[in-house]
Amino acid sequence: MKQTILACIMIMMMVASASGNVEMTSNPNTSSEYKPEKDESIIPKNTSEYCNVERINLDSETEKYFYGTWKVEKLLGFANSYNDASEYPTGQKFIGDEIIIKKDFFSSKGLKKYKKYQYELKNPLYQITATCYNSDSFYRHYKIDIPDLNINDEVKAIDISDPSTKLSIPVSVSFFVVNNDRLILLSEAAIFELKKITDYMN
Repeated sequence: MKQTILACIMIMMMVASASGNVEMTSNPNTSSEYKPEKDESIIPKNTSEYCNVERINLDSETEKYFYGTWKVEKLLGFANSYNDASEYPTGQKFIGDEIIIKKDFFSSKGLKKYKKYQYELKNPLYQITATCYNSDSFYRHYKIDIPDLNINDEVKAIDISDPSTKLSIPVSVSFFVVNNDRLILLSEAAIFELKKITDYMN
C-alpha cells in the first residue's frame, strides 16, 4: 500500500515538473525568436480614442500663443459636411484679412466682406471646449480633415464668448490651436490657416 502511495506521489511530481517546463518554454519573454522593432514615430503618444470635451480656461502656454493679430494666410480645404454658406471652391474671401485676439479685446471686423462676422468684444471669455490628442480623435469628433494634421498632433478647440451674456460668437466661426504652433479658422465649412503678424503678451 505504501509503495502504491509513493508511486502515485512520484507520478504527480513528475507531471507537475513537466507542466512547469512547458510553461517556461512557452513564455514569450524567454523566446529567442526575433521581433522586428516598431516605428515609434507612427504610434500616437496619447492613444485616447476620444477628445476630452470640457470647458476650461486657456492654459498659460496656449494663452501666450493665441493672443495676437492674425492674418488669414491660405485656404486649407473644406470640412466633410455640406454647408450652403460656404463659397466653393475658393472659400470665403478671407485671404489677407485680419483678426485681433487680445486678453481684453477681440475683433473680427477685419473680415471685411462679411457683415455677420463683424464682432468686437471687450474682456472676452476664451475657453478651451475640447482637446483632441491625435488626428484620429479629432476627426472622429469634428468630422473635419485638416491637411498636414499628424497622428500625434494635439488640437484644442477655442470658444469666444461675450462676458456679459456668456453667449458664444456664432458657431459658424471656430478656432483650433494645433500644438500651440498653428491657428486654424473654420468658417462655415471652409478651413483657413492663419499667420501671426503681431504678438500680444497680455
